[in-house]
Amino acid sequence: MSTFAGQNLSEAAYEQIRRDVFEFRRLPGDRFTENEVARELGMSRTPVREALNRLAQEGHLSVVARSGWMVRPLDFALFDQLYDTRIVLELAAVRWLCEHEHAGALAPLSDTWLVPAALRLSDERAVAALDEQFHERLMVATGNLVMAQMHREVTERIRIIRQLDFTDAGRIAATYDEHAQLLGSILRRKGDHACLLLKSHIETSKRAVREITLHRLFMARHAAPVGSPTSLPARPPVMAGIGPQVEGHAEGRAGRVPSPRLAGQTV
Repeated sequence: MSTFAGQNLSEAAYEQIRRDVFEFRRLPGDRFTENEVARELGMSRTPVREALNRLAQEGHLSVVARSGWMVRPLDFALFDQLYDTRIVLELAAVRWLCEHEHAGALAPLSDTWLVPAALRLSDERAVAALDEQFHERLMVATGNLVMAQMHREVTERIRIIRQLDFTDAGRIAATYDEHAQLLGSILRRKGDHACLLLKSHIETSKRAVREITLHRLFMARHAAPVGSPTSLPARPPVMAGIGPQVEGHAEGRAGRVPSPRLAGQTV
């Protein structure tokens, strides 16, 4: 009997496959078939196909002729462009918020982020969700729903790497500090200072997630458990001087998956 009995099977399949991709249990470049996933999840192919199509529409998977599906390689050149777009949108929102009345629209953010250290959350998934909510609320508070929708679409496309920013306790603490400083500047209508803080906050996050993502991929490719105490401190030389794009051309896992290679790197 399916372990997903009583749930919407398509939704359950989507959530499980998505977690496998986001948490690098299915690595960029990995190929698989609907039948394989259906067997793993203990359900029929129909809900699995619906879930795979949905993930493909979101840009996480692609169809491979005659061989099923593939987890799309991570393209850091594209992620850089998406992060730059996010900065433009959020700077416009912050500037607007510093120049106009927003009738307490940011009060819920104050309740979440302007709290003593003892009341801060430490669960990475919870903080990742709150972080998305923080930046989304800034956009929505402007009343420009078109801009907010554009920002939401960018957020969806970078979530696969952005969520990794909260796998380190230091980054969680830094996010609380940076959000508190940014929110304080907005509430005091210090537009120039708020914009500087926002740009620094997003660019710092972008650098951190790039490093963390490549490190997680390296460890996953070499079958070392992510987060193991013996593997995390040493960062392999291949991570230094990273290029703008990680390309994948894997044929599967079991010994046939090459390590991620950088754009322009010969193998």
